[in-house]
Amino acid sequence: VQLQASGGGLVQAGASLRLSCAASGRTFSRTALGWFRQPPGKEREFVAAISWGGGITGYADSVKGRFTISRDNAKNTMYLRMNSLKFEDTAAYYCAADPDLSYGGSSALGYDYWGQGTQVTVSS
Repeated sequence: VQLQASGGGLVQAGASLRLSCAASGRTFSRTALGWFRQPPGKEREFVAAISWGGGITGYADSVKGRFTISRDNAKNTMYLRMNSLKFEDTAAYYCAADPDLSYGGSSALGYDYWGQGTQVTVSS
């Protein structure tokens, strides 16, 4: 599985962004997907996860109610809609996949494939 994240940028606090993760390789529709982020000087952390068909989603408490994860299996693409962005959302955002699971959950260990990351910078 190859993953390509895009959509990051520099925005002001309160703004919105939508990240995309385009996938190729193994059957996308049967691949667990997730978003993680790594703030400057900190460890990588879980953001959101979604199951094969999109029926199961999970979010970190810090983004719940502001971020929405979704997927379009026909386009082999996953999305992360980010609303009401805060300074503390500044990070490199990574998409991750595991074709052997229906839902990957919040642990980075549950994902075998990673994209290159896209930078989100929120100015206060």
